Amino acid sequence: MAAASLAPSTASFSSAPAPGRVKAAAVAAAAMPLISSRPPGRVFLRVASESSSIYGDTLLGLYEKERLGHSLYADEESSKEMFWENLDADLRYWTRSLRPVQWYPGHIAKTEKELKEQLKLMDVVIEVRDARIPLATSHPKVMMDAWLGNRKRIIVMNREDMVSNEDRNAWASYFANQGTKVVYSNGQLGMGTMKLGRMAKSLASTVNTKRREKGLLPRAVRAGIVGYPNVGKSSLINRLLKRRMCPAAPRPGVTRELKWVRFGSDLELLDSPGILPMRISDQTAAIKLAICDDIGERSYDFADVAAILVQLLVRHPAVGPEAFRRRYRLDMDSDCGKMFVTKLSVHLFNGDASQAAFRILSDYRKGKFGWVALERPPT
Repeated sequence: MAAASLAPSTASFSSAPAPGRVKAAAVAAAAMPLISSRPPGRVFLRVASESSSIYGDTLLGLYEKERLGHSLYADEESSKEMFWENLDADLRYWTRSLRPVQWYPGHIAKTEKELKEQLKLMDVVIEVRDARIPLATSHPKVMMDAWLGNRKRIIVMNREDMVSNEDRNAWASYFANQGTKVVYSNGQLGMGTMKLGRMAKSLASTVNTKRREKGLLPRAVRAGIVGYPNVGKSSLINRLLKRRMCPAAPRPGVTRELKWVRFGSDLELLDSPGILPMRISDQTAAIKLAICDDIGERSYDFADVAAILVQLLVRHPAVGPEAFRRRYRLDMDSDCGKMFVTKLSVHLFNGDASQAAFRILSDYRKGKFGWVALERPPT
């Protein structure tokens, strides 16, 4: 276990929401004491009664919900909506004083230039993303436009086994509404790989149609596979070929060279190293990359990232503080991630915060808190 950090962090995390949201909530509470604080544009009435509240589980409470048109699960659903709507704002607030996460090893610059040349030969471009963070692992539009040109694109949502059915369905609806071709896959087990092969051949079928019209012999469809580091590109190819043709390991930066591999007689695949922008301007995306192990360990401080992960999961509607109590046999005195990392380090690792942080990150990556995504489609 290598827990390297370029510089120690002195940042502290506040469990409170951003200042603007606190002020707005205070004003709303003072003006309308019977209306709960919710995102702008939504009003949820809280009806008071001497005998019961509509949020109770008494018969009177349930009757009041029905009378007002409230679902039995209105609170739960609105809590989920608030979490996803506020997530990026909270992450910006928590990361505002941290050292920026940046990682651009030397081999990326070299291979990116080579990749641009090779992609000119492609019939279709396959972009692999991490299903837990599809937006954070999507390449900037300028970069994708330069790579694609007039070529077809397929998005592969890899690691679909690491997200819930609810997460998967939300993204499936999002991409369907956009008319984007998407394949959900599990590179470790090979799920989705055959569908990907068929879709790539189908999208590029016009290539050989045009060649026949010119009197040329048909050739294999060429597909270039691109994506961020450690999103599972090489594992996907190995499973598609049913043999180990490309080096693969569960860490960023293993693939360092472009490599052509042939799938049957009618499909050629180009495996490429993970490509990152030279500078990551969105630090909320960078933190998600660090949490999901899609960026080099030397680019971030384990304790800082684990503290943010704790604060995120404590608020996550599918996790909550009880998951931490069960996992580590520790009570959460507050929802401050920094305090919990310190407490866990004393409890299990003789005060070593880096080891405690690495344990929390590893547990999330292994699904010990349940398989949950860190992103939902934008609304």
